[in-house]
Amino acid sequence: MLSGSCLCNGIQYEIKGELGDIMQCHCQKCRKANGSTFAANAAIPTTAFTLLTGKELLAEYDVFRVFCKQCASPFYRRRPNMPELLRLRIGTLDTKIEGKPSSHIFVGSKAEWYEICDDIPQYEERPVV
Repeated sequence: MLSGSCLCNGIQYEIKGELGDIMQCHCQKCRKANGSTFAANAAIPTTAFTLLTGKELLAEYDVFRVFCKQCASPFYRRRPNMPELLRLRIGTLDTKIEGKPSSHIFVGSKAEWYEICDDIPQYEERPVV
């Protein structure tokens, strides 16, 4: 079981199960949504995610980017064409995890001032699985 929360702690959640592959997304939308160099995401089954507190604080923007409307912590992204998966922003986890990033995606549009300095695979866009 994993648990997480937002910056103001108004929203708390649990995940029953394990995280999917951790990907570091460098697309411009993820950079802007997270105010950072990239977003660290992991896919989880929608059925594994349980909101414990703060339903009234959840807000959505764009292609179903879900965040806390009080402190603006991003939680996950969901897609209408993939309702069975959420792309969790793993920075909201409170539980320590063993997993490490498996890839960098959308490096074709990464911030020009950032240099990737590790040996994990890099993809110009999202890899086809």
